[in-house]
Amino acid sequence: MSSAPASATASAVLGGGCFWCLEAVFDRLRGVQAIESGYAGGHTPNPSYREVCNGDTGHAEVVRISFDPSELSFRDLLKVFFAIHDPTTKDRQGNDVGTQYRSVIFCQTPEQRTDAEAVIAEIAAAKLWPGPIVTEIADAAPFYPAEGYHQRYFERNAAQPYCQYVVAPKLAKFRKEFVDRLKR
Repeated sequence: MSSAPASATASAVLGGGCFWCLEAVFDRLRGVQAIESGYAGGHTPNPSYREVCNGDTGHAEVVRISFDPSELSFRDLLKVFFAIHDPTTKDRQGNDVGTQYRSVIFCQTPEQRTDAEAVIAEIAAAKLWPGPIVTEIADAAPFYPAEGYHQRYFERNAAQPYCQYVVAPKLAKFRKEFVDRLKR
């Protein structure tokens, strides 16, 4: 008796402001197998949230997404990414300001870099945003998981004011725009 082959898993590391927002959205996207909030792109090993928030480590708040590429392509993942955050504001998302909130794609493979460049070019050509896209396309960098209380933050703190006023509207926009991509 043979078992069915396991699905391949790919990984993406994206930063688009607060990781609580990204995690809440991508956790509901069909094809996403796991998601973890963390930090990447800095110069301090194992940074703490406090250190990252001070802006001294160079890290961005990011999510590491494990996904099934047979069900969700990296390009489709990026289309959701660009729909749920403003890629035209350097080092800021709404009231969150600092390099830790930058828009960044940490490409895990050369193919991801090619896809990221192509998706950005398509979005820029379609003029979906009023200004130029400033999303950084970076090479893979060490990923450091955020502290436990940051994981599944929205699920555990949906009534918290930040979640109500910042995370929930992004989640509602995602659900409306990508209804056909929601997990069932």
